[in-house]
Amino acid sequence: MKLGTINFMGVRNFAFALTMILTLLALFSWFYKGLNFGLDFTGGTQIELAYERPAELDKVRAELVAAGYGEAVVQSFGATTDVVVRLQGDDPQLGNKVAAALRERNGGDNPVQVKRVEYVGPQVGEELRDQGGLGMLLALGGILIYVAFRFQWKFAVGAILSLVHDVVVTMGILSFFQITFDLTVLAAVLAIIGYSLNDTIVVFDRVRENFRVLRKASLIENINISTTQTLLRTMATSISTLLAIVALLFFAGDNLFGFSIALFVGVLAGTYSSIYIANVVLIWLNLTSEDLIPTATVTEVDERP
Repeated sequence: MKLGTINFMGVRNFAFALTMILTLLALFSWFYKGLNFGLDFTGGTQIELAYERPAELDKVRAELVAAGYGEAVVQSFGATTDVVVRLQGDDPQLGNKVAAALRERNGGDNPVQVKRVEYVGPQVGEELRDQGGLGMLLALGGILIYVAFRFQWKFAVGAILSLVHDVVVTMGILSFFQITFDLTVLAAVLAIIGYSLNDTIVVFDRVRENFRVLRKASLIENINISTTQTLLRTMATSISTLLAIVALLFFAGDNLFGFSIALFVGVLAGTYSSIYIANVVLIWLNLTSEDLIPTATVTEVDERP
């Protein structure tokens, strides 16, 4: 092993034990507590409100909590004077009741009117949930085919197991803390798949290249050297991404809290899995340089006169 190379695979058994514990805990939480689906999936009433002056979302949210609508989701909509409130329930008068409660608590300081009330049924929510899950499965299937063609099927298995780990751990964290799972969080989970795959592909590409350069190195030495060579790039990408996510977490408000948490957990899990899951699978499957040699095609030559 070259001087300065970090022996990542020296602790692979400990990392595997840690991976199994985290994955099992995440699955237990996911299936025992379930996901806290938001109105995008469960259905509910969407109320569009118009204020005379720019509305403060935190103040509106506090007024709704005081009025007994603590589960309400409050978002800005278009102009700073437009606010969207989403609540569970199908009461046709719910919009007027919410507006009346807000008027009562702001004392006429910033008059509010109801622009539109729209009900999203649970059937639509169920359709969104099913299509989201199908989209995730199709994404994983496409990745499996892509990596198998670009590299080799052993790489594809490592990449898929790495991505499954990232998704399971992220969903387990969301389930454990009962963070609302809506369309923005689903988008974050899909983004995690792309981020983690990119991290894994960088390491795999270096492993494949080093098979040609380090002809006498064992697979474990190759992986350690390749991971060390890409470490600075991985750390720079992960840290810069996490800094942006932390900014969203603290300054983007409650509407993007679940999105930010999902991305934060996913980036950490993706960085870990690209080293200690994707690479370890290559060792389990005993990847060799012969696996990367294209199969020779034999053509028959007609020697008849």
